[in-house]
Amino acid sequence: MNGLAVDLVLALLLLLAAVCAQRLVADLRTLPRAGSGPGARPRTVSVVVPARDEAETLPHLLAAVRDQDPAPLEVVVVDDASRDATAEVARTGGAEVVPAGSPPPGWTGKAWACRTGVDATTGDLLLFLDADTVLAADALAGLLDVHARHGGLVSVQPHHAVVRPYEQLSAYFNVVAVMASGAFTRAAGTARQRHVPMAFGPCLLTSRADYEAVGGHAAVRAEILDDAALAAAYDRAGLPVRCAIGGDAVRMRSYPGGLRQLVAGWTKNIASGASSAAPAATAATVGWISAHHAVAVGALGSLVAATTGSGSGLVAGSALLWAVAYVATALHLRWVLRRTGSFRWWAWALFPVPLLAFDLVFARSLALTVVRGSVSWRGRDVPLAEAPEGVG
Repeated sequence: MNGLAVDLVLALLLLLAAVCAQRLVADLRTLPRAGSGPGARPRTVSVVVPARDEAETLPHLLAAVRDQDPAPLEVVVVDDASRDATAEVARTGGAEVVPAGSPPPGWTGKAWACRTGVDATTGDLLLFLDADTVLAADALAGLLDVHARHGGLVSVQPHHAVVRPYEQLSAYFNVVAVMASGAFTRAAGTARQRHVPMAFGPCLLTSRADYEAVGGHAAVRAEILDDAALAAAYDRAGLPVRCAIGGDAVRMRSYPGGLRQLVAGWTKNIASGASSAAPAATAATVGWISAHHAVAVGALGSLVAATTGSGSGLVAGSALLWAVAYVATALHLRWVLRRTGSFRWWAWALFPVPLLAFDLVFARSLALTVVRGSVSWRGRDVPLAEAPEGVG
């Protein structure tokens, strides 16, 4: 096969991977602006915030909740055995504090905290928020508008606020979470949807009636990814699941505690989420990631060959192909990153760097899953799978 034919084949494969991935992010919808919904909105919204060691993040969330129009009926912070001043900070912020206590056998800590919070509320609608989320003043109005249109479970993947340089390494984790969910294809949330829907735990809105009808968190009490399992429960009950990305309305800053916290958090998320993603979306996402690896290796190999005069035989395809592919890959990544987080230019222009970080954390997650069957998070051991016999 001559050089031109090789370039053509490689270009077609890379293009196919990009097109399949683009279908997964074809409808990155955001919440509607205030006043664009269908009529009057109910005001009986109960906010439930499961919190474990969230003294630093809670003030921002509670201040944002107080600014909502319409205002929620009540805000309940469930203190999940925090080792810091979470309860005191929550009370100062105007929330009712409910201690979670020890989860009963078979319950995960977060699922039990959510169930405990629901039992302490009275509103017709339930809004579950992670403590590190921040809402714009019209976010609740937008959530209520979406729920009025679609019913069931409304879920938002928050816009990732990226502050320090090490947080740029979350680039691929954010994009993979959105792509592999399959929640943002044109068919997602419609009758043409062919897979079980996904939900994002940081922001969930549902009616109390629907929540109880599907069994609530009791139905997903043993699931590490309770959000995905809750979405599946709604789907089994014939109730819709509607997802959006945060945009300007819902934001969060993940892992502000340093690189070690970022690695631990994404290790847990990858390990627990791998089996929950839709197969078709997973395959397209893997193809997209593989194409990025090919471009990174091809471009680097071509650069080394051009500057040293050696190693050209180790790289299939021409230097021009890999140069064009590198630019196209970086620009597509830029397009997605700008919609999912506040990532800086180098996260996409130098994409092999965050791609390497993704590889290393993925390898760590795989090793811990296979060898230990668990990972550690916030002082708790999170079981993921059965460890091999005689190991652990």
